Amino acid sequence: MPEEHSQTVMAVDELQAIIQRCQILEEADFKGEDFNLFQVAGQKCLEDGYAAQLLEVIQNEKNKVIIKNMGWNLISPLVRCIFMYKQEDDKREHCLMILDQLAQLCNPKELFLGLLEQIEQTSGEQVCQTVMLLLQPLQTVLLKLQNKKAYSVGLSLAMIMNQLTPLPVPYTKQQIQEDKLGLCQCCNAVVDFAKPFVNEVVKNVEKSSEYNDMELKEELIKFCMQSLKYPLLAAQLEQLEGIEDHPFRHFATEITDILWNIGELIPLVFVHHKGKSPHWENQEFADIERKNSADSLACLSYLMFVQHFGVECFPVVFSPSYLLLCNMTHIEVLLKRTEESVLSKGLDLFESCLLRMEDNSLLHHYLELRDFINVPQDLVKIMTLCPMEHMRKKSLNILQLFIDKFDTEGKYTLFRCLLKTSNHAGVEGYIIKNIKDQIHLALMKECDNIWFTGHHLISLLDLVLSLPEGAETDLLQNSDRIMASLNLLRYLVIKDCESDNQTGVWTTLGKIEQNFLKPLRVGLNMSKAHYEAEIKNKKENRKEAHSSNTVCSVTVSGEKMPAMTTGMQLQVLHSALFTFDLIESVLARVEELIEVKTKAVMDENS
Repeated sequence: MPEEHSQTVMAVDELQAIIQRCQILEEADFKGEDFNLFQVAGQKCLEDGYAAQLLEVIQNEKNKVIIKNMGWNLISPLVRCIFMYKQEDDKREHCLMILDQLAQLCNPKELFLGLLEQIEQTSGEQVCQTVMLLLQPLQTVLLKLQNKKAYSVGLSLAMIMNQLTPLPVPYTKQQIQEDKLGLCQCCNAVVDFAKPFVNEVVKNVEKSSEYNDMELKEELIKFCMQSLKYPLLAAQLEQLEGIEDHPFRHFATEITDILWNIGELIPLVFVHHKGKSPHWENQEFADIERKNSADSLACLSYLMFVQHFGVECFPVVFSPSYLLLCNMTHIEVLLKRTEESVLSKGLDLFESCLLRMEDNSLLHHYLELRDFINVPQDLVKIMTLCPMEHMRKKSLNILQLFIDKFDTEGKYTLFRCLLKTSNHAGVEGYIIKNIKDQIHLALMKECDNIWFTGHHLISLLDLVLSLPEGAETDLLQNSDRIMASLNLLRYLVIKDCESDNQTGVWTTLGKIEQNFLKPLRVGLNMSKAHYEAEIKNKKENRKEAHSSNTVCSVTVSGEKMPAMTTGMQLQVLHSALFTFDLIESVLARVEELIEVKTKAVMDENS
């Protein structure tokens, strides 16, 4: 115990000795050695638990000049000690008081750099704790700065957000409530940190623009853009039951409020903001900046049009089709991502824009724009490749919504495009069913519909009533498309009399038989014979093995399937035969209808 006391006295004595030595020096006469001795002695006092004595030294008016010049050196050991002590410990309280005193007394420029260095060096679970601890002193220092204030504010916000970005964003209700790493709390603390600087810009918004004010505004825009990309783009922003004050919804409100207050919300929503982006000689850097900006703007549109943040500021003069046009670029950006949190935002934004529109109101001219072709193709990819079933279903529903909004020529053009690009039999079958529905409407209406009757329809039927590789086509893989095509042809033969020939199907019947029906019949016979032979072969092999549990491997469409017993393989083969029988029955019915109708016309003419 006496030894501990002597060590303490030694640490405090050393500090006092350095202080007394520096008190008699002019500020300009301080040397590097003095800074080092002060830092070592101060650090020893903190680590030995004698923060109270250090606080007295700092509060002593005689030491004001010394603390102004040397105090910033204590930031690193001070932060370590604050985290070392428990919340209720008096020593921790003394350390916090020291931090507050340093913010008031130290040279702002030196302390600013010291605080930023401490934030930069933190990592892992302590990131949010460190940031929240240092936000207040950092704000105090920034408000004191006279030169390069805008730059310093921007540097601080960028450094903080860069440190937060590697942290996982809480997504589920439980994760948000737990806020294990403190990210939810920290994000909202950062917004509070930025508010004095926002107010400064707002005060000058009506005045003549000065360079500094414009620069500070640009830095705040950068912060908002960074916040939109992270954490908001990855965050769950739906209102969750049991969470009254959703931290990310609160953060989103604050970010949109900042943009509105500095006069940038509406311009960013409607214009691809270029701002004063630096010219990058390195193209890779330019691409990264463009992508980051695209992600942020897409998130902002989602906040406004889906979650209605800032909607009270929104001018109600734009048509639904114009809003869809403005948002298609953002929708494309979001739909190209694979993360559920981002992808769902893209689907919700697309759906929200479409639900504002009346059916058949979207002009076909929009399909001349790249985004209006790319987005439905992205939907098809989600429908066919996304591992999440609810996403696949939602994509299908939205594709139908998109189809419904176009005028007749638009639907026709979209169908042609999707048939050529989807490369998926299920999607092609779905499009063909839509074509059948449009033909039905055309035949039911009294007014002419030139796009789903006559020569336009014949051109479309050339795409629909064909086999990709003739008789060699994989009928099993293309069964959805083939069944939809046969059902369409059956409908046309039943509904459109040869004497009327509104659809033109009777004129092109010879071509349909040559390109579709005959090769389909040949393909069916080949496929059935092949699969029947396979079944016979499997049964014989099973008898030889005296067991149905022999494990074999099967290759389907070039891909090796999981190992299956012979019994399982037989089940798959029988299922394929059933599909061929189904196709054959519809094909036979179509051929029968064509024969009956053709014979009836010939009898009338004879």
